Amino acid sequence: MSGKKFSAGKFVAVLIVVLAIAKPLYAASKDSAHPSPHLIALLNRLQKHYQQTNSFSAKFKEQIRPAGGTKREREGTVYYRKPGRMRWEFDGEDQELIVSDGQQLYSYQPDLNQVIETPLEQAFRSSSAASFLLGIGNVQRDFDASVPATPPADGLKHVALKPKNGGDTIEMGLDPSTLDLRALRLTDALGDVTELTFSGINYGAPLDDKLFAFIPPAGADIVKAPQQTNSH
Repeated sequence: MSGKKFSAGKFVAVLIVVLAIAKPLYAASKDSAHPSPHLIALLNRLQKHYQQTNSFSAKFKEQIRPAGGTKREREGTVYYRKPGRMRWEFDGEDQELIVSDGQQLYSYQPDLNQVIETPLEQAFRSSSAASFLLGIGNVQRDFDASVPATPPADGLKHVALKPKNGGDTIEMGLDPSTLDLRALRLTDALGDVTELTFSGINYGAPLDDKLFAFIPPAGADIVKAPQQTNSH
């Protein structure tokens, strides 16, 4: 069943892009010794736009294209509030609920009536992902930024972020006038592609604490992730 559900760690990449740009962004492509002036200007505009964002909600549509597999589509609503609180609600037949209260991450699968509970800081394959979600990440340190050579002809401004320590490649499509995030494309090392599009984005949305307080459904099987030890 592990291949049916999409890893919650993937979705934190969205929040990395949307909310974690809290440091000066002078990132350059690996292929260039000097950052492009256009890229610096775009990233600094993005920083200014999102640096003061403390919360948001949005509708999303998700398309997953596994390498050599069958395409799947889902949609739902996402909520976020600093520091580290998020809620992803997946609607339709393939339902799922992902909630973070800032300390623990809960992934509930209704078809299995199972909850997987993981400490937030060990929920992701790289520590930088959790750092960004908690608002203590550093884009310049953790990512190389570049402008895609052949971006989609969709009228959006596209920027690619590649984690320096390995991980999914992130390409975001931004509204050229507002820099609102409209599209996101994640590509992992296996060639699996996940695309998300966003609408109805509400920045500064007043979000109730109850959204981020997970209460296990009656009779749900609760599985606690094994404690991990630091390798460094």
